Amino acid sequence: MSRYAPREWAEHERPKIPGSPSTPLHSPRRRVAFALVGFIVAITGGLGNALVTANLLNLQGALGATSAEVQWLPAAYVMTNVSVNLILVKFRQQFGLRAFTEVFLALYALVAFAHLFVHGLESAIAVRAAHGIAGAALSTLGLYYMMQAFSAEHRLRGLVVGIGVAQLATPLARIFSAELLEFGEWRGLYLFELGMALVALGGVLMLRLPPSDRMKVFEKTDFLTFALFAPGMALLCAVLSLGRVDWWFDAEWIGWALSGAIVLLTCAIAVEHFRANPLINTRWLASGTMVRLGVSVLLIRFALSEQSTGAVGFMQALGLTNDQMHGMFAMVALGCALGIVASALTLVPGRMIVPSSIALACIAVGALLDAHSTSLTRPQDMMLSQFLIGFGSTYFLGPAMILGMGQVIAQPRNLITFVVLFGMAQNLGGLVGTAALGTFQTVREKYHSSQLVEHLTLQDPLVAARVQAGAAAYAPAIADPAARNAMGMRALGTAASREANVLAYNDVFMLIAAIALLTMVWMLIHRLRLLRRDRALARAAAASSPLPVPNPAR
Repeated sequence: MSRYAPREWAEHERPKIPGSPSTPLHSPRRRVAFALVGFIVAITGGLGNALVTANLLNLQGALGATSAEVQWLPAAYVMTNVSVNLILVKFRQQFGLRAFTEVFLALYALVAFAHLFVHGLESAIAVRAAHGIAGAALSTLGLYYMMQAFSAEHRLRGLVVGIGVAQLATPLARIFSAELLEFGEWRGLYLFELGMALVALGGVLMLRLPPSDRMKVFEKTDFLTFALFAPGMALLCAVLSLGRVDWWFDAEWIGWALSGAIVLLTCAIAVEHFRANPLINTRWLASGTMVRLGVSVLLIRFALSEQSTGAVGFMQALGLTNDQMHGMFAMVALGCALGIVASALTLVPGRMIVPSSIALACIAVGALLDAHSTSLTRPQDMMLSQFLIGFGSTYFLGPAMILGMGQVIAQPRNLITFVVLFGMAQNLGGLVGTAALGTFQTVREKYHSSQLVEHLTLQDPLVAARVQAGAAAYAPAIADPAARNAMGMRALGTAASREANVLAYNDVFMLIAAIALLTMVWMLIHRLRLLRRDRALARAAAASSPLPVPNPAR
């Protein structure tokens, strides 16, 4: 019998989407095992990037890199992660779930092991790029395992939980990574990651996913599209990741990379547009529903940059490190967990407007609370705001995914298109948010700094007294009055720079709140328009229906 021959399935077992596992009945004990393995796999995939992102300063010193060079580590991960699903979906469909599971988990473990032998920036970047490929596979694998843990009537809730669990990785990485660094410096991070990868590999070998139908789906043109799309997305991600670090108009490579990205992505889209069986269905992707879904997810991810770029950047600007923010990150993790539970319990398929509006409202309120920060603000003062933003970050993801999956189930050939759209909206939304907000913060810091420095003159008695107070602090160590005075001026300049940064971050928080509120208003207006149109159609249908004919016998 051909390996691609369709199996005979019971109605409840039939895979809903090509390449996804079948759904046989499981005992309660087996469902718990699937949930446990799914949680381990999803967290392992998320921690791969979270541990590096949370500890860039430590890795910078270990690798002997500059602050600009070390930014290539998270950039390399996203550069491969964002486009690899073009191939992974068809890999599952053609070679089966067993090969997909074992090959990519083994690859992940090998990559984690390779981290232990990294001695330079170039090799670290190469390993991070390979990690992006393996991490994309683990995200899907964790989702499939988590869905097996739920019965048929609650399987969509399993999808919500599976998507949300991976979001817990970032706050958890910031909570315990300091202890890993104390244990073995930067190798402590990679030893932990290797251990998680081996535990996940053991779990999936002991508890395999149910089989699925296999079909021969790869075409030669697929590899042409991937050869154009992958480097184009990689160049775009590099520009978004490094643009604010090397500065947009100062580094010549940014212009060349952006030009190359535009050419390559345009060629990839042109190839797909005229294919009979495209990887990316451009016509379906350009439909109103999918455009709105992509824009909505992108904007929400943009607003969620308040957490990584806003709150964390603000605390780091004040000189705080991860181990001083454990309480705040614990509240973020709690908010994420409650968001997953609330999203699963209140799930209504096809209704994204309610969870999206609640998530945006949480982000807006959290950003407004943070917008009144001062140089005396500490992590405990931001716990409520970060809890709200953590809740919003997971509350909307599941319903957004399910809305798109509903379209895919009706048209299975658009599965790859949707996976690419959702992944791009997630990854690019985060990159665009970080790039835009980081740039905005830098510009506003320069503005506030110029405003503050303009009023710092020694003719002002208060300024002169502040300089003298700063100089007096150095009296026991510096005998020269002129040198002490220079140190007092430098201390005043440092204080002015700190206050300018505080004001700039407050501007960032206000901008995020405005974007969240405007996005929510846009989504609500669109929803009202749809309701008005449906009512108009219902009235028109009622008016055009024939009047009932009286019964003469009565």
